[in-house]
Parts: sequence; C-alpha cells; structure tokens
Amino acid sequence: MKKLLSMLLASALAVSMLAGCGSKANTDANKGDAAEGDKKVYKVCNLVNGTLGDKSFFDSAQAGLEKLKADGRIDFKTIEMGGTTEDQAKWQGYLEEVSASGEYDLIICGTYQMPDYLKNVAEQFPDQKYLIYDDTTYTLPNVANLSYAQNDLGYLVGVYAGAMTTETSLEGINEDAVIGFVGGVDSPVINDFLYGFILGAQKSNPDIKIDTRYVNSYVDPAKAKELAESMINDKKCDIIWGVAGNSGNGAAEAALETGKAYFIGVDSDQELTFSPEMAAITLTSGLKNIGNSLVWFFDEWDKGVEHFGQQTLLGMKEGGIGVVTDKNYDSKTPDAVKEKVTAAIDAISKGEVVVPTAIGNETNEVQQLREAVKP
Repeated sequence: MKKLLSMLLASALAVSMLAGCGSKANTDANKGDAAEGDKKVYKVCNLVNGTLGDKSFFDSAQAGLEKLKADGRIDFKTIEMGGTTEDQAKWQGYLEEVSASGEYDLIICGTYQMPDYLKNVAEQFPDQKYLIYDDTTYTLPNVANLSYAQNDLGYLVGVYAGAMTTETSLEGINEDAVIGFVGGVDSPVINDFLYGFILGAQKSNPDIKIDTRYVNSYVDPAKAKELAESMINDKKCDIIWGVAGNSGNGAAEAALETGKAYFIGVDSDQELTFSPEMAAITLTSGLKNIGNSLVWFFDEWDKGVEHFGQQTLLGMKEGGIGVVTDKNYDSKTPDAVKEKVTAAIDAISKGEVVVPTAIGNETNEVQQLREAVKP
C-alpha cells in the first residue's frame, strides 16, 4: 500500500511539473514563440504614420520586416495609420491600443512626427518595448532610438558630386566645378549632411565650389525651385543635392526645366518616386536604409545586445546608409567615378576616414567651411 501511494505521489508530481512547464510555455508564447530550439520568434507591430507605397522610409521598414519574417525570426503586423491631419489625431490612440494589448515584444514607429506621441505612450507602458527610427528627440528606458550617420552619407554624395561635375562628356555638365546644396533649415541636422558633402566633394576636387542655400521649410518646393534656378543660372551649378524633405522636389524641377543641371535625392531612392522626366535627371540618392537597420537591430537583440534606453547611430558598417548604385548611377557614371565612390565607402567602413559631425559642434566649423567654398 505504501509502495502504491509513493508511486501515485510521484506520478502526481510529474504531472504537476509538466503542467507547470506547459503553463510557462503558454505564457511565453503570448509574445514570442520558440522555434528552431531556443531561437525566439518575436511578435512585432509596425505602426506607419502614413501609408505604405511611399517608396521611402515606410516601404523600407516594411521590406526589412518582411525579410525577418521570411527568415523565421518575427511575426509582424503593420497598421497604416494614415497621414492626413484628421489621421494624425488618432496616432496616439493607435499606440495606446497596441501597447495595452500586451501582445507584442516590440512596437515600431518612425520619422520626426512621432516622438511626442511615443513619449506619452512609452511612459504609460514602461514594460512595453518600442523602437523609433530616424529620431533622437527623447531617450527613454524602454525605447530604442535608431539614427543614421548623415555626415558619412554626405561625404559619399560629396565624393560623387565633386567627381561628376568635371565629367563634361555628360550632357548638361558644364566646364565650371560648381555644385549646389539645397537644405531644408539651417540646423545641426541638415548641416551634418552638408559638412560631409563639402569634405567629400573636396576629396574629389580640392578646388570645388559649393553653393549652399536654405529653404527654411520642408514643405515649400516653390521656394526651393526658385533658389535652385538661381544656383543653376547665376552660379553655374550643374549638380544639386536636395536635403529638404518635400521642398527638395522643387530643386529637381529646376534642374529639369532649365535643362542645365542634375539632381541628387536623399533618404530614399527618389528616382523611384519621380515622374519619368524628373527621374531622368536624378543621378543617384543618398540612402538611409531603414529596413537594413531593423534587421541589424534584431541581429543584436538575438545576440543579447539590447539598445533600449540608448541613442544608436548607424553608419556604413551597420548597413544604415548608402547610395543608389543602379539605374541612372550605373548608366551615366564613368567607371573612374564609381571607383572613387567605392573607395570612399571602403574607407569609411574601415574607419580610415572619420567625417566630423555638425551635431553638438559649437565651433562653427561647418559654417566657416560653407563660406570658404562659396562660388
């Protein structure tokens, strides 16, 4: 009898232990599930403060998440919140709803419009983890901030533009080594692009002249067009880099309509977003690779390296930045110029070239340099 009782107790204990393990497994599966041994499959919600199809940041983020899903590393849901003024009033509600569900290991959002909404919600839900890309406004313990080395990006574009402006065999390139920069606002972020741009252009051509002008708005293409027309007609700029959000499109229009200049895009492959006519005069674009940066983030997380509560700057080495190298770049760029760009990418990746930044720089070096290279 005692032996039978002992056997029953042992059986009950085993069942209890199995039930406990099952309960923990179910709880853990509430967010990430186990796959391929101990490898975690994260549950992710991607909140788009606009719509997919922008051929820019939102599509790039989506592509990165699709790759992670195809590799069996995440399950994700994308919610397109809309981008109108009426939609904007609902963004915080979306954030609160997905946060309150407790369903996701990570909630992702991005761009300069989201920081205040995210701060409000992240403080309400301290146990929920978030990631915001292309923003460094706040540092919060449960939020990972990804930003991109725009000074290095500027350097690559500068090397390219500084070399291309001497390629007079290309129709529209004149004899004068003068290029242009149309910035949104005279601010540290925009001047970070500019700093690298000037130094990169000087690497290709120490005698280069650069006409820099600011729109003082990110949504005024008419003003940018006016500035670019003056740069082209008065200063003989034949390549202009637009770093001005939607305003930059006006500079592209000026290049097209004058027939005397080319345009370089920023952040995303702008050749894909333009009409065929404007795409034809867009030589390349400097890229912030949002999708690549999300893959990098999960690579880090899987290795046990968390970036929550940090401002993380991603550069060439992490795949955070780059330039478009197909389409017009491939067909219009001489091999000698391509080799200069490739060498610049390699030098930055290896740390052989360290591009200074305008962020936090109170010495006015970029302003002095800007004045020194005026045509």
